[in-house]
Amino acid sequence: MLIAFSVAPSGVGIASAENADGSVHDAVAAAVAVVRASGLPHRTTSMFTEIEGEWDEVFDVVKRATDAVLPYGSRVSLVLKADIRPGRTGEIDGKIERLERAIDDAS
Repeated sequence: MLIAFSVAPSGVGIASAENADGSVHDAVAAAVAVVRASGLPHRTTSMFTEIEGEWDEVFDVVKRATDAVLPYGSRVSLVLKADIRPGRTGEIDGKIERLERAIDDAS
């Protein structure tokens, strides 16, 4: 299973003297630290973090990452997309490799 998720705080506590623009990078860093510590295959981009693993382990990481963001605001927004393909592993890289081959073949 692949999960792509984005988690960010909202509400009271986001803007401060040190963070006048309301950026959420510190909160996102706390979430990404949880993902990295999980040991699961993962990738972080500017908008989402992807994790690959079994249902229970992936959702446990998403829950812990969400909990890590809670102290940064009065509420948390979680966006999640899942690709559930039983019996498949290595898809975090495999999907990209197949896409790149298709692009090369189309050229």
